[in-house]
Amino acid sequence: MKIVVCVKQVPDAKDVRLDPVTNTLSRDGVQSIMNPYDRHALEEGVRLAGEEGGSVTVISMGPPQAAEVLREAVACGADEAVLVSDRAFAGADTWATTHTLAQAIKKVGGADLVLCGKQAIDGDTAQVGPGLAERLNMPYVTCVRKVLASDNGVIRLERLMDDGYDTLEVKLPTLFTVVKEINEPRLPSLKGKMKAKKLQITTFSAADIDADPDQIGLKGSPTQVVRVFSPQPRGERTIFSGPVEEQVEKLAVELAKIV
Repeated sequence: MKIVVCVKQVPDAKDVRLDPVTNTLSRDGVQSIMNPYDRHALEEGVRLAGEEGGSVTVISMGPPQAAEVLREAVACGADEAVLVSDRAFAGADTWATTHTLAQAIKKVGGADLVLCGKQAIDGDTAQVGPGLAERLNMPYVTCVRKVLASDNGVIRLERLMDDGYDTLEVKLPTLFTVVKEINEPRLPSLKGKMKAKKLQITTFSAADIDADPDQIGLKGSPTQVVRVFSPQPRGERTIFSGPVEEQVEKLAVELAKIV
């Protein structure tokens, strides 16, 4: 089974802050990490490849420093890594991103299974997975919480729903987006770290993947972020301190005043 896992380098959510002057995300001094949902997609890809036989290729679209998360992915069991990097990709929304990733996947020879995290913690749109499947003309299942079995090109799985889960069967090739409940990501092994350190990461430009100039980057993005801002506090706020028991008593008193 040939598996492709799409990963994204994102700013660590606990360190994210806004520049009060430019109203944009301030990345100075903010650590970049692999998108947490993508970690689960990677783990599932490595697990399936080990059980079913096959290979795992990780692909990331981003600046040169995104190679860091690709090496981390290889240290965790991926076989190959591809960085899709070009200034022409700057400013891409999800529409342009899916075109770029689809072209990259075609460049590496396609895949039997494409795995993505449910969403990225910096954008939270959950659009790239389904959009990529459409670009690749693949059936897809979102919010996969468990892969039950794979037999003769058919995968049986559970999809997380608001009120439980669905059990589905889907034929390969296909694309899944996964949720955190699907597994517990492994830590990089010493052997994996040594492999990642020596690995020559394949890098593709827009020309290398035959990307359509009208469908990439800012030019190919129908949506654009005009402004990012922190909402202003509204109304009065009361902060309780002290032991939990005291805080609960104070809260009860304040709620009684409202009632």
